[in-house]
Amino acid sequence: MNALVKAEFHRLTATRLWLWALVAAVLLGGGLVGVMTAVGPENFSPPMPGLETREGVLSVIGMLGFTVFVPAALGTMAMTSEYRHRTATYTFLFAPQRWQVLTAKLVTYGVAGMVYGLVLTGSAAAGFFGALAARGVTPGVATGTVLALLLRLAVTMAVYTLLGVAMGALIRNQIVALAVVIGYLYMGELILMMIPGVNLLYPLLPGGATASLTSFTYIADALADELATSPVSLLSPVGGGLLLAGYALVAAAVAVLVPMRRDVV
Repeated sequence: MNALVKAEFHRLTATRLWLWALVAAVLLGGGLVGVMTAVGPENFSPPMPGLETREGVLSVIGMLGFTVFVPAALGTMAMTSEYRHRTATYTFLFAPQRWQVLTAKLVTYGVAGMVYGLVLTGSAAAGFFGALAARGVTPGVATGTVLALLLRLAVTMAVYTLLGVAMGALIRNQIVALAVVIGYLYMGELILMMIPGVNLLYPLLPGGATASLTSFTYIADALADELATSPVSLLSPVGGGLLLAGYALVAAAVAVLVPMRRDVV
């Protein structure tokens, strides 16, 4: 198993994909959060609570939750590239116990997703506190609370990497799999939130669990105001974290079991 994990890490670092992923993490973390903090959410259109309030800080930091499509896409590509480039056949011939291959891939990309998340949130912390200092603004929450929130977001990125691996195991075509993953994360749950009755399921979906874990309710509340509906009640941060962990476990099981029962073509 150790040899397989080492092989997967070597495969990962042998391409430039991991480098571009880290560049994206810095741009999305430090760049996005830094710019939003420097501009001030009270100057957005529509305006949001200022950074002097708890709601304003949670809204700015919580926006990072919308970037989960990046690690999810990385996990999806990790799985589907085996079939796209016809390397799955040789991989499974070298290691006939497919569950070991898939487990090694999950371990590798779980770690890679966590590294991505730490780079993303580390650069976001630098951008956030740097812009606050430049503006001379005191945030509405303690520094420790912000750092804890960023750590939860880093773990979230690792979970979505595993979800991407599972989707790649289910949908072998890389283009289709990426379209499904990105389309769902960008559009699917937002559409569900707009449908009366159906929106009650949102807290139980991955996006709702992420919003609960990160205490990011701005989008759900804004849609409720726009559609004149009752706000969706999200789970507690602990409940959201446990639900997201459950999704990760199911994703891991799917990624391991499904390819074992299908022919490699």
